[in-house]
Amino acid sequence: MLSAELKSQIQGAYSRFLEAKGLKPRYGQRLMIAEVAKVLGAIKPDEEGHRDGEPAVVAVEAGTGTGKTVAYSLAAIPVAKAAGKRLVIATATVALQEQIVHKDLPDLIRNSGLSFSFALAKGRGRYLCLSRLDALLQEGQAQSATAQLFADEGFRIDVDEASQKLYTGMVEKLAGNRWDGDRDTWPEELDDQVWSRLTTDHSQCTNRHCPNFQQCAFYKAREGMTKVDVIVTNHDMVLADLALGGGAVLPDPRDTIYVFDEGHHLPDKAIGHFAHFTRLRSTADWLGQVDKNLTKLLAQHPLPGDLGRLLEQVPELARELRTQQQFMFTLCEQLADFRAGEDMEGRERPRHRFEGGVVPEHLREPGIELKKGFARLTDLFTRLAELLKEAMDGEGSVGIPSHQAEEWYPLFGSLLARAQGNWELWGAFTSEDPEDSPPMARWLTLVESGALFDIEVNASPILAAETLRRNLWNVAYGALVTSATLTALNSFDRFRMRAGLPRSAVTVVVPSPFRHAEAGLLRVPDLKADPRDAAAHTAAIIRELPALVEGTRGTLVLFSSRRQMQDVFDGLDREWRRRVLIQGNLSKQETLSKHKARVDEGEPSVLFGLASFAEGVDLPGAYCEHVVIAKIPFAVPDDPVEAALAEWIEARGGNPFMEIAVPDASLRLVQACGRLLRTETDRGTITLLDRRVVTQRYGKAILNALPPFRREIA
Repeated sequence: MLSAELKSQIQGAYSRFLEAKGLKPRYGQRLMIAEVAKVLGAIKPDEEGHRDGEPAVVAVEAGTGTGKTVAYSLAAIPVAKAAGKRLVIATATVALQEQIVHKDLPDLIRNSGLSFSFALAKGRGRYLCLSRLDALLQEGQAQSATAQLFADEGFRIDVDEASQKLYTGMVEKLAGNRWDGDRDTWPEELDDQVWSRLTTDHSQCTNRHCPNFQQCAFYKAREGMTKVDVIVTNHDMVLADLALGGGAVLPDPRDTIYVFDEGHHLPDKAIGHFAHFTRLRSTADWLGQVDKNLTKLLAQHPLPGDLGRLLEQVPELARELRTQQQFMFTLCEQLADFRAGEDMEGRERPRHRFEGGVVPEHLREPGIELKKGFARLTDLFTRLAELLKEAMDGEGSVGIPSHQAEEWYPLFGSLLARAQGNWELWGAFTSEDPEDSPPMARWLTLVESGALFDIEVNASPILAAETLRRNLWNVAYGALVTSATLTALNSFDRFRMRAGLPRSAVTVVVPSPFRHAEAGLLRVPDLKADPRDAAAHTAAIIRELPALVEGTRGTLVLFSSRRQMQDVFDGLDREWRRRVLIQGNLSKQETLSKHKARVDEGEPSVLFGLASFAEGVDLPGAYCEHVVIAKIPFAVPDDPVEAALAEWIEARGGNPFMEIAVPDASLRLVQACGRLLRTETDRGTITLLDRRVVTQRYGKAILNALPPFRREIA
C-alpha cells in the first residue's frame, strides 16, 4: 500500500506544479500518476532492502498530450527516494532524452516543490579519450611503430591540417574549462569518422592505468552519477548494463526503479542487443592482417616468458582460421540463392534464411570448427591482455616496461573484442535450439564491401521475452513501461508476448486529452484498386493524390515500400513534384527543416516518407494538416527475425497472420495516425488508401483500434 504520507507528498507536488504553471489537471495525467504510485509504492523490501515477492511492473499506454514525463516523474521520484532507490529513466531517442534533461526535470524542480538531483548517463563513445587526443597531437604523421603495424585497426591516422586545428582547439577548451569532453556539448557538429578517432570503447580503455584517468571525461561523468537521485539514459545503455550482469555502469537493478519511456521499442532493442553477425571476407582479411602484424611485431621485439610464448601462437592460429573462413565463404556462396528483399526502410538486402533456424549439417560442421578456433583466439588475446595489465601495474616479471604495455593494451583490446564477437556469432549460429523455446533466426545477407561483395552471417533471437524476464523484470526493484502505443487491437497481448511481461504486471490505458472526433477526420476513399496489386494501386495513387491534398498547407504521405514511394513520385506531374520532399535525398533533419520553411513561407509542402517518418516525427499545426497512408503497414515478409517467429508460431498450431502480422500492422497504423494531432489545437484529416479495413475480416479490428476520429468511408 502507498503510505498516506507519500500519497499527500505526490498530490501536493502535482497541485503546486499545476498552480505554478497555470494549468488545469488532465484526467489521463492524474490517472497515470495514481496508477504508477500505487504499483511502485506497494513494493515491500526484504531485510537487505531488495524487493520481496512478485516482480513490480506497470505498463501504461498514454496518448500524445497526456504529459507522460510529468506524470511518471511526480509519481516515481518520491517513491524511489522514500525507498532509498535510484530512478533510471530510459528513452529510445536522443531527442526525448534531451527534452527530459534540459526541460522537463528542471521545470519540475522549479515548480513542484520536489527536491532531487539528476544526471544524464551516456556510453563511453560519447566522450573524448584524452590518451587518443594526446597520441594524435604528439605524433601526427610520425606515429609509433606499434600503431603503424595496426593501421587497419584504426590506430594509424594521417592527421591533416584541419584535424590538427580541431585537436588543438579541443586541448585549449579543455585546459580553460570551457569544454567537458562530451561530444554533445562541443559547439560544432562533429563528423562520425573524425569523432571515432577521438573516442574509445571498454575493450581498449586502460582504465586506472591510464595517465589521464583523473581527468577522464567518461569517468568524471560516471562518478557524478553515483551521487544523483535520477539518472536519464537510453534503452541501449540499460540493456548493455544488464548484459554485463547489471550494476556495471548503472546502479544495481535490485536497487533501481526503471522507467522505460517510448517503451514499445524495448523488445526490439533487446533482440538487437543479443543478435550477432560477422562478415566472412572482411574477417578473413582481418585475420591475414593479424598474422602479418604480429609476425612483424615478434621480429622487432623478441619477447620473453609467457608473453612471447602466447604471442607466438597467434599468427599460426590466424592463418588456420583464415583458411577456414575462406572455405566457409565458398560453401555459403554455393548454398545461397540470394533473393532480393526490402526492409521497412526500403533497403534492398539479398538474403538466404534458414527455415526454422536449422543450419544444414555441411555448413554447421565448419561453423563449429570456426567457433573452436575463435574460442582459442579469444582465450589467447584475453591472457595477453591480462599480462599487459600486470605489466602496467609493474607486477611480476612480464618482461616489458609499463609504458610499452600501456601502448599495446588498446591494440590487443580491439583484437580481443573482434575475436570474441566472431566466437559468439559462431556459437549462436551452430548451437542446437532447446525444444520448448523459440529458435534463433539464422540467415546470410549479401553485402557490398568496396568493389567486392561480402557475405554476412547472422544469428538473432526471435523474441526478447525470456531475456527481459530473466535480466530485467525479475531482478529490478520496480519498473514502469510507457508509450503512446503499447496496445495492439486494443489489447496488451502483443506487448506481453514480445516483452515477456510477468503475469503480475499491471496494464492500464489512460485517455488522451485530444478530442479526436472534433479535431480529425478519417477518410477511406475507394480508389478502385487493390493494394495487393502494386502496379494498379500505385497508378491510382498517382491519379488521385493531387486532388486529395488540394488546399492543405503541410501534408505527410506515408508508404510501406521505397519502391512504391519512388514510383508515385516519378509518376506525378513535373510541376506538382516540385512541392514534394522525398525521404532519403537529404538527412531527416534537413528534410523536416525544409518542409517547415516552405510552410512558414505560405507554400504548400508535401513530405513522402517511410517507416521512420511514421513515428517520432513532430509536425504540429500547419506543418501537418493531412496524413495520407498508402496502405496498411504490414511488415515486409522478408524480415528474417519476423519470418522465423511466424514459422515458430505456425509450428505450434497458431495463426501467425492473426497473431503477429495484424496486431503489428495495427500498431504501426496507430503510430502513423499519431502524426496528425500533436497539440490540443491541431486539426486535420487522415486518408487511408487501403479498403482492406472495410473489405477484409481482420479490417474491422484494425479500424476499431484507431483513435476515435470522425469517419468518412466510401
